[in-house]
Amino acid sequence: MAKAVDLRVTGLVQGVFFRAEAQQEAYRLGVSGWVRNEPDGSVAAHVEGDSGAVDAMVAWCREGPRRARVAGVDVRDAEVTGARSFDVD
Repeated sequence: MAKAVDLRVTGLVQGVFFRAEAQQEAYRLGVSGWVRNEPDGSVAAHVEGDSGAVDAMVAWCREGPRRARVAGVDVRDAEVTGARSFDVD
């Protein structure tokens, strides 16, 4: 069953390869969507795919890459868009 979420990740999440490693994790999990830096220093993402894989991606975002210091992750249900890749914006 397809599931989609929008995420906002706060903390030390820019300049620590968060987006690049999120893309690698998304490919590993088989989810699609996008990830981008926001002007306020957070990272936004849209993730969709199999429910279990989306949940695993959210769990990864709560930790982030080794150099990140994630303070929080806001998760909201979203519409499935039919994305076929996971893009870094």
